Amino acid sequence: MKKEVIKKLRWGGRVLLGIYVACLIYFMFFSETYGRTMEHRDYQYNLVLFREIRRFIQYRDVLGPTAVFINIVGNVAVFIPLGFALPLLFEKAQGFVRVMILSFSTSLLAETMQLILRVGCFDVDDLLLNTVGGCMGYLVFAAVYRYWKGTAGGKRKA
Repeated sequence: MKKEVIKKLRWGGRVLLGIYVACLIYFMFFSETYGRTMEHRDYQYNLVLFREIRRFIQYRDVLGPTAVFINIVGNVAVFIPLGFALPLLFEKAQGFVRVMILSFSTSLLAETMQLILRVGCFDVDDLLLNTVGGCMGYLVFAAVYRYWKGTAGGKRKA
């Protein structure tokens, strides 16, 4: 592919990444659907790993499958695009460990802001699930990249 085309694709990808981050910010801080209101609330946090995951699984009948799905699967799924996009759009972000650190750092920033702004709960389980999602996104990127490179830039070898 020509460098000019690659530049345009990266630019478009960065715009999509910006839209993704804006949506992430909305759902984490402003969406009333997920209880994000600016009411004066106490600081809420969970510093015990697996406490909330265990609670959601244990009380799945009371909480309902939607709440369990959103909390556990949703926290993983929401960071998959980040783990895919970072190495695709930024050469310095290529590598599993770098994506894992960036995913963790992004999640830590978001969780800390939720605590400071008192919209949601700082939860170490979310840090874990978000980081797993970022790592899964990287693994998808690596598989797609390896396939693309194996086809000589999209042209299948005979």
